[in-house]
Amino acid sequence: MNLLIRNVEVAGRAGLDVRIEAGRVAVVGADLARGGREMDGRGGALIPGLADHHIHLLALAARADSVDLTRARGADDLAVRIAAACASRPAGAWVRAFGWHEALAGDLTLADLDRLAPRHPLRIQHQTGALWLLNSRALAALGEGDDPQGLDRGAGRLWRGDAWLRSRLPPSPPPMAPVGAQLAAYGVTALTDASVTTDSAAAAILADAHRSGDLPQRLLLMSGGPLDAPGDGAFAVGPVKILLDDHALPDLDAFVARIRAARAQGREVAVHCVTAAELALTLAAFETAGARPGDRIEHGGVIPEEAIGQLRSLGLVVVTQPAFVRERGDRYLSEVASADSGDLYRCASLLAAGVPVAASSDAPYATPDPWVGIAAAMDRRTAGGATLGAGEAVPATAAIGLYLDDPAAPGRRTRKVGPGAPADLCLLDAPLAAVLARPSAERVRATLVGGVVVHQRPGV
Repeated sequence: MNLLIRNVEVAGRAGLDVRIEAGRVAVVGADLARGGREMDGRGGALIPGLADHHIHLLALAARADSVDLTRARGADDLAVRIAAACASRPAGAWVRAFGWHEALAGDLTLADLDRLAPRHPLRIQHQTGALWLLNSRALAALGEGDDPQGLDRGAGRLWRGDAWLRSRLPPSPPPMAPVGAQLAAYGVTALTDASVTTDSAAAAILADAHRSGDLPQRLLLMSGGPLDAPGDGAFAVGPVKILLDDHALPDLDAFVARIRAARAQGREVAVHCVTAAELALTLAAFETAGARPGDRIEHGGVIPEEAIGQLRSLGLVVVTQPAFVRERGDRYLSEVASADSGDLYRCASLLAAGVPVAASSDAPYATPDPWVGIAAAMDRRTAGGATLGAGEAVPATAAIGLYLDDPAAPGRRTRKVGPGAPADLCLLDAPLAAVLARPSAERVRATLVGGVVVHQRPGV
């Protein structure tokens, strides 16, 4: 599809036109010849489409028909929300909830879960995504036999059991079109799904959603095991994901063996690290097995100052989630010793030390809106107005830059709007400096993937 976008700001230069041909940027210049389909940029910035370097797409899609407990204020409010969901479904229908955290709504026993939903199978996901709470009807519906190690039927708790849970639930892939449309409205054109549970079946769902246009963004998929890319390019294969849990860390030899197994597949490695212990083990494993460009630290929730030099020397990329500061920062400040709060979700200190950094949402475990992350990277403000790690704030251009890298090389290769580049673009409603003065998804006027308009604000 050919398109001329007139009167836009590109890389700080105002009044330019951009011609798109065959899905790529063909020409950038002033007063390009008119003709064919046109879009008036009205002086707004035209930037590369934003990339979310760590997201969980199927889980995000599943939330559309789920009960949101992230704002539940106490046990009574939680019970009201669950009761409303039960009332809207016939007896025996599943009720799925997410966002529960014991600090917000208290602990929940199996008896509590049964009281909340006496006529429905109920499953509630912890805010971390690692734990499911299941009532007795849910446990019965899932059946017995082949129980995973993380299932405690007596307590109604399933730890790190997403793949087993998915295999026991009725097959009903969640609709992806609402997710694709919402992300396009944010200006997002590229997604890295970081789910360790991705297998050929899950990958096929995402590939079909991309082919149909329901999920128009370019896809890069991680997985815990082998994964093959389809011949039509519906998705590319990314790093092998290694998921660590602080309470059950593998020994060093086993960890190194997993890295070497990934190398045998010709793939990089991305390691989930949210604690200092997980990071220390990961660094030791990379020192032993060897690191290579493209290896990643996911989250970097706690990075002690003494680990920064080792991250740099190994060439590891840290893929962080600035929106966690906004959404969870108040809880972090209440739970973490003040002396350690500076280690939480570092950004500026890593960049200053030469450690590559990219940003992401980790949605659905935080908002999928990258503009919230951009704002939080700039001001490090919590929802309650406190500041978490003021020294880790970065300038506006660096904040948006965290979302502009090539998904295949986050933190290492920035995409630009120029001749030959894929026409994966985000058109804003004002020059970039004005937008970044108050970052908001409302500033996105249009989004293009491969030159095709996948989102357009009415009137554009």
